[in-house]
Amino acid sequence: MSSLRVLVGCKRVIDYAVKIRVNSSKTAVETAGVKHSMNPFDEIAVEEAVRMKEKLGKRISEVVAVSCGTSKCQETLRTALAMGADRAIHVDVKDEANLEPLAVAKMLKAIVEKEKIDVVIVGKQAIDNDSNQTGQMLAGLLDWPQATFVSKVEIKDDNNIVVDREIDGGLETIGFKAPAVISTDLRLNEPRYASLPNIMKAKKKPLVKTTPEELSVDIKPRLQILEITEPAKRSGGKIVESVDELLNKLKNDAGVL
Repeated sequence: MSSLRVLVGCKRVIDYAVKIRVNSSKTAVETAGVKHSMNPFDEIAVEEAVRMKEKLGKRISEVVAVSCGTSKCQETLRTALAMGADRAIHVDVKDEANLEPLAVAKMLKAIVEKEKIDVVIVGKQAIDNDSNQTGQMLAGLLDWPQATFVSKVEIKDDNNIVVDREIDGGLETIGFKAPAVISTDLRLNEPRYASLPNIMKAKKKPLVKTTPEELSVDIKPRLQILEITEPAKRSGGKIVESVDELLNKLKNDAGVL
């Protein structure tokens, strides 16, 4: 029974607790001086990969974290290393604002093939663009089985994998064999906090840098953003005295009936 090498995606995004604002030119959200952190769904991916290694021991030979973006992504990768990843790969992208899911999927594919990865775990989506595309595109490019919105993972003998998926009607259980791509949902686990000793150890773990050019990947954007605007402010609610008054307002004022 062969051991598995696991790759986890770690995207640097604006911290979930920060109130997002559109920049003055209305071309993107304001990022200057704004706190960033690892995408929450990617934290879940890292946690699951580390738990796999802790539970299965030598059956998981290595957990590799990867992030695509500017040099600031290395902070995110150090967090993944402090959580328990063995080493990290930084794909240096100068203009990460225009980095699209397809380009990321192509770079991950190149890394998977170069590193001989068996299982890829990514967050189901990033909280900045909410695309929910990278994992699916990667599976398509690799021609691997995929499991999205996963809330439970079991790796059985002969590298068979059984997962529970979050679906509209509840849960769906499916099985497949590695190599495979998995995307994480919120209920999969609760990520650990990196302890100070592990943060110090992470500084000594390998972190190598590469570029899209070295991976032979064209990251030129295929989409053009015309304008970004904030949603309209909601008006205050109104108290009605009766069902008839409510129906009248829904019909005549709101125009929804």
